[in-house]
Amino acid sequence: MTKVAPSTNSKTGQENASGGYMRSIIIIGALFFIFGFVTWLNSLLIPYLEIACELTKFQSFFVTFAFYIAYLVMAPLSTRVLTKFGFKNGMSVALVVMAVGAALFIPAAMTRIYLMFLAGLFIIGCGLAILQTASNPYITILGPAESAAKRISIMGICNKMAGAAAPIILGFFLNLEDADKLKSEVLGMTDAAREAALNEMALQVIPPYIGIVVVLLILGYWIYRSSLPEIDTDAEDETVAAANTGKKSVFAFPHLLLGVFSLFLYVGVEVIAVDSIISYGVSYDIALTTAQYFASATMVAMVVGYIIGIIAIPKYIKQENALKFCAILGVVFSLGAIFTSGYVSVGFIALLGLANSLMWPAIWPLALADLGRFTKAASSLLVMGIAGGAILPLVYGALADIINSQQAYWIMVPCYLFILYYAIAGHKIRTR
Repeated sequence: MTKVAPSTNSKTGQENASGGYMRSIIIIGALFFIFGFVTWLNSLLIPYLEIACELTKFQSFFVTFAFYIAYLVMAPLSTRVLTKFGFKNGMSVALVVMAVGAALFIPAAMTRIYLMFLAGLFIIGCGLAILQTASNPYITILGPAESAAKRISIMGICNKMAGAAAPIILGFFLNLEDADKLKSEVLGMTDAAREAALNEMALQVIPPYIGIVVVLLILGYWIYRSSLPEIDTDAEDETVAAANTGKKSVFAFPHLLLGVFSLFLYVGVEVIAVDSIISYGVSYDIALTTAQYFASATMVAMVVGYIIGIIAIPKYIKQENALKFCAILGVVFSLGAIFTSGYVSVGFIALLGLANSLMWPAIWPLALADLGRFTKAASSLLVMGIAGGAILPLVYGALADIINSQQAYWIMVPCYLFILYYAIAGHKIRTR
């Protein structure tokens, strides 16, 4: 298998000049599309399973908990998988694991057992943890470090375009009009009628998830047979090697640890924005058939931000400055959602997509800077930070039950303020 050294090595320039570089970009872009599609189905699954499995709002947000906690559990093992199989074959293994999780939705829908749905989501999350551990450092190191955010922005467009399409496509399979009616009628039904109606509703998720299983398996085989080059993350240039002399582990890099926490907070607020917006719209008595498009609006806002990043980074704005600007927007839009109401408030939540757009592309290269041989271990640590998508939305769901869905958005403000600190100073801390 062909190995490509990190961007500090001259071999990377040769790779960049070849068609292999563009093929690698296309293949990784396809991966970002598919895990974006699978990830952002959750925004519609939350209100749908809330009805089908008769859940409270807090219970419904265990969808995000089961999905994202897998990153925390699996990330340490992801490094071992990549060490054993390499980046390319590790990605194939990840896609097969995801297919197994998606297949579990079939018996879950047949039995309408919520824990089985959560188990399927957890297994999908485990596969994604491996995929994220491989694909993010891969695209970061594949080219020049100063344009890493631009490449990740391209991947982000693939991811978020899939995310915009996911709830709409899933909505074609789920009878949302009947779901809206069932939500209001279920209390007046007999036990037998209610069970029959809810069982029929749950079965509607089977066809789309069969399709997902097939696509994941095909993509896994395609990756396995592809000419995707292996990247040698253990290679270091002389400057990085000298700087890392005497360092025994990733915990010797404060800028990485702060980056992990920033990523934890970022993923948490991003998942809150995307996965709560549909149910938040429903709380204003907006029909589910209309609200299903709100998550797509958030994704479109993110795509706009990614396009800006592709054009502006690094030519007009540095990665850390883009992160500063996005964090400030996050605070402004969060307060806008809290202090307005109706469609305007929902609109501010959708605009958080713009605020969140360049955070992932900026945090990864800032956190992985100058890590050399520690890159794989650092990547798995960063992937553990994705568990913010498990914890913070669950806290949001609890607050929404205790207070209300709107005031629960206060949880996002301090998160954005810490990300702003990381953009200003945290990423510069190199010694403890």
